[in-house]
Amino acid sequence: MKLIYIKRQSIIKELYRTKTGRKNSKVTSITKYFLGIPIQKIHSYRQVYHKRKNNAIEKMLFI
Repeated sequence: MKLIYIKRQSIIKELYRTKTGRKNSKVTSITKYFLGIPIQKIHSYRQVYHKRKNNAIEKMLFI
């Protein structure tokens, strides 16, 4: 077993904002461990997935 190692974990959270509503986001965090005990969170970032797709027909301008 290693003494010091780095582990990446990903979970999916549901976020709610008043302007945009509910969105699913994938939150990934990178943590440093010493003998299986988390010491320091090095970095965390998230990707937001928008459920509404752009519709080209709605955006067309009729002249």
